[in-house]
Amino acid sequence: MQRGVRASHMEADLENDLTPGRIIGAVRESLGTPHILINNATYCAPSSFRTLDTDILDKRYNVNNRGTLMLSMEFAKAFEQEYPDGGEGRIIYLVSGGPDPDNLAYIATKGALKAITAPLATGLAPLGITVNSVDPGPTDSGWIDEALAEAFLPMFPQGRIGLPEDAAKLIRFLASAESQWVTGQVIESNGGFLGK
Repeated sequence: MQRGVRASHMEADLENDLTPGRIIGAVRESLGTPHILINNATYCAPSSFRTLDTDILDKRYNVNNRGTLMLSMEFAKAFEQEYPDGGEGRIIYLVSGGPDPDNLAYIATKGALKAITAPLATGLAPLGITVNSVDPGPTDSGWIDEALAEAFLPMFPQGRIGLPEDAAKLIRFLASAESQWVTGQVIESNGGFLGK
């Protein structure tokens, strides 16, 4: 079935310093210079004040921050090279937050992406690249088991847990031409989740 969309894929480890350049290079070679970057890669594993150490923090930082941010820089440089007079580009980060004391490293590193959203949006605005972050709250992408679902459900006023398509609808808008005036924002799209 023809859908008018070209696609490609590759395996990539954002902990490797060369990966961001390889990703953008492969995209440019197979599909052309990208104008939308959705940063959804993450590394998450439990860490509390009892278990958090430098190895755990470094692993989260390497993927969630260093690799993700360097991919964004490679994207912006390729975009500027292709569109020196500006165009319409998009960078979207998937972020997280909340008071979960057993997810300290994950929340800290995702919080850093929230913090860089506004200044990066300001820096890339002259190129026509918008930068926004989406916090979808707990989303049932396969990791929510029965016990977690039972715990989360009372915290969702709409009576259901978030689904991937809930986040996708906002991301689709932020990636579209209609969102050109929306930049530097951290948007919570979590169905009013009360477990903040």
